[in-house]
Amino acid sequence: MARKESSFSRSIDWSLVWIYLLLVGIGIMAIFGVTYKDGDPMVATFFGFKTDYSKQLYYFFIAAVLGIFILLTDSKFFPATANLFYAVGIVMLLLVFPFHSRVKGTESIIRFGGFQFQPADFCKVFVCLALAKYLSLPDLDFSKTRSQLIAAAITLFPAAMCLLQSETGLALVYFSFFLVMYREGLPSTILVIGFLVGVIVVCALLMETKVLLIVLSALAIVISFIVFQRNRRRILSIVPVIFLWLLSMGFVGVGVPYFFKHMLKLYQVERIFSTVGREVPPEYIQAHRKEFGQAAAGKPKDTDYNVKQSKIAIGSGGVIGKGLLKGTQTRYDFVPEQRTDFIFCTIGEGFGFVGTTAVLLIYLLLLFRIIAMAERQRSVFSRCYAYGVAAVFFFHIVINICMTIGLAPVIGIPLPFISYGGTSLLTFSILLFVLIRLDADRQMVLR
Repeated sequence: MARKESSFSRSIDWSLVWIYLLLVGIGIMAIFGVTYKDGDPMVATFFGFKTDYSKQLYYFFIAAVLGIFILLTDSKFFPATANLFYAVGIVMLLLVFPFHSRVKGTESIIRFGGFQFQPADFCKVFVCLALAKYLSLPDLDFSKTRSQLIAAAITLFPAAMCLLQSETGLALVYFSFFLVMYREGLPSTILVIGFLVGVIVVCALLMETKVLLIVLSALAIVISFIVFQRNRRRILSIVPVIFLWLLSMGFVGVGVPYFFKHMLKLYQVERIFSTVGREVPPEYIQAHRKEFGQAAAGKPKDTDYNVKQSKIAIGSGGVIGKGLLKGTQTRYDFVPEQRTDFIFCTIGEGFGFVGTTAVLLIYLLLLFRIIAMAERQRSVFSRCYAYGVAAVFFFHIVINICMTIGLAPVIGIPLPFISYGGTSLLTFSILLFVLIRLDADRQMVLR
């Protein structure tokens, strides 16, 4: 029995466990650095469950207990219950609509007494399991369009419900699962089309609609001419170009304006246009005035205040930082949400370029380690799940840091293991520990 336990212990990838503990420790330290009040008893406040760093410590204890429980669970349990958990996640998302509480513009949170729970965040675990389960079906032919559409539906249905709950940031996270599908054979043309859609959206932000439509039309004429010159005998060869031109014209002329006028809140539109350095078009403000009343008519004086203060905080840290509890921007609450979405600037001010670089290197090590684990799995289920975890972590890390330094709109994406929040910490912990458990049985073929 002792030999069996020793063999199981050796099969666990302890490097991921240590990286996890290191990141959680950095997170608690950063939260402590911005929320500790001078004169408070330091030890007592850590265990009183009244301060944010105290609560984060207790959330970590709960996550650690869950992690141990997951490590002691049979690895066959996860593929066997993946679809059931997905159904539970969908039910939780549906329960948000009648029982939600509006918190900071989002309607995706359910309150239990003094606790808050966000099903949309937790559902990422279930989607990761369900997608891995589907992609690992023995008779699945993922080259067929039907299979690709089913996999996309598994991912996009929760994303659509997040949008209905005014949780745009989390909705975008679910698109990261398309990287898993790409690894399993999704045609690269689909990713290219997705990339081109993103480029068109950015161009729609930077250019006037009429100008962009003229540019797209000119581009379509040039491409059609080149295609026709290469194949003069088949005039129908330019039909796909014409179809894509009409599609892009409709997307720019109708789709993008509808999305900004009706799918996003006014403050989200302002943040996006602020990121690209443009004023919000009057027609967008007018559309929100009609929909939400006069309260939406006014434009805040400084829509990118958070980002400006975050940049100041990071810049003031210099090379080695000001030290723990010695920052000015973050200690005196100049940066809103400095313990959650903007916690990276807290690290930047306190520990400077050296500290932020160290955090980035730790995250890089985490991602490379997960990908290496994914490629050594015998089971398709374990490999797909590992890539799902890597995709979610990668999206959160990149968007959060870019958001903090002004390279992406502020969409409320937490930094894994570091940002304050019980649901966030538990979700990322479960994602990671399930991966560690599956990797412990990497020689097994799970169905």
